[in-house]
Amino acid sequence: MADVYVHYVNKVERKDRTEAELVKVITWLTGFDSKTLKSHLKKQTTFKEFFKAAKIHPNAKQITGSICGVKIIEIEDPLMKKIRYMDKLVDELAKGRPMEKILRSGL
Repeated sequence: MADVYVHYVNKVERKDRTEAELVKVITWLTGFDSKTLKSHLKKQTTFKEFFKAAKIHPNAKQITGSICGVKIIEIEDPLMKKIRYMDKLVDELAKGRPMEKILRSGL
């Protein structure tokens, strides 16, 4: 998980977004606070362990679209769906989408 996080940081920073914004997106999705997120990164938690401990935001179901040519709505494996939710949010952040839309505010 830690190596993917570094990839996410690099991806968003190349597009003039910040690590703080990335943390906000991940904590919104997972229900973790930033301290808990950092603990998972330090322990090098696997995605399976990470998402098992997470409390996925109820509005995450509003995350739609495709990742790597696969529609999120068609993903059946619960773990893979959560991973793809996070990938999609990071993509939206990197593409400059406003934070309130990324966090599905008001939906």
